Amino acid sequence: MKMRRIDHVVLPVANLDAARRFYHEVFDMPVLDQQTTDDVVTLRCGHQLIRLEKVDRKGALVASKLIPGTADLCLVAGDDMDAIVHHLRSYFVDVVAGPLEKNGSEGKMTSVYLRDPDQNLIEIAVYENK
Repeated sequence: MKMRRIDHVVLPVANLDAARRFYHEVFDMPVLDQQTTDDVVTLRCGHQLIRLEKVDRKGALVASKLIPGTADLCLVAGDDMDAIVHHLRSYFVDVVAGPLEKNGSEGKMTSVYLRDPDQNLIEIAVYENK
């Protein structure tokens, strides 16, 4: 079996409304209403999806332990790093580290790190020469 790509990632969240606002407003991820329920919000991130899931969601196929704040994600942005840092500051989002030179799946990149409302570590990366 050969894997081709990641389709979606699910993040357990304590406050679905706060998480939805954060990912939709700060990262400009569109909400897919047809895939959103009272317990799950689905957002588009490029060709992939991020699903935000209430930690007390019952009766569904879920991970054995839904614990907010345990994820570490890297999101690739299309803007330059100065614009990204300015944008984050305009939303009063603290940059906890960076900009730092890193290596990702496509080579060298520059990253900043922040935390979402559930304290997940979110890396925002920009690839060199992309």
